[in-house]
Amino acid sequence: MTATARLARSSRSSRTRAAVIVGGAALIAVALNALVSWVAVSWGAPATYGPLTLPAHGLFTVLGVVGGWVGWMLVRRRAQTPDRMLRLLVPVVTLVSFVPDVLLLAFGFIPGTTTLAVLALMVMHIVVVAVAVPAYVLASRGPRG
Repeated sequence: MTATARLARSSRSSRTRAAVIVGGAALIAVALNALVSWVAVSWGAPATYGPLTLPAHGLFTVLGVVGGWVGWMLVRRRAQTPDRMLRLLVPVVTLVSFVPDVLLLAFGFIPGTTTLAVLALMVMHIVVVAVAVPAYVLASRGPRG
C-alpha cells in the first residue's frame, strides 16, 4: 500500500471517529436536556412551552453541538495558538448564548415564558457546553491521543 493510500484511509478513519464522537455527544446532550426540561416542567414551567419540548430543544441542541464542532475545528486549524484561543472563546460564546434567553425573559416574545422556563433554557446551554467540549477535545486528538 502506498503512503498516499494509507494517509487517505487514515484521514477517512479520523473523520469517521470524530463524527461518531460528536454525534454521540449530541445524543447525550439531547438526553440530558430532555431531563432538564422534565425537571423544569415538574417544578412548574408550562408543559406546553415550545422551547422546552423535545422537538425544539432537541433540534437546537444538535445544532449547537454540530455548530460548536465547526467553530472548534476552524479555531484549531487557523489560530496561531488554538488552545489559548479556545480557552477564551468557549466561556465567551457560552455567555453570549444567554443573550437570547435574557431577551426572551425581558420581552416574553414566546407565549408562556416564565423565569423558570428561561432558567431551564440557560441550563441547557451549559449542558451542551459541558458535554460538547470534552467530546471536541477527544475528537480532535485523533485515534492515538
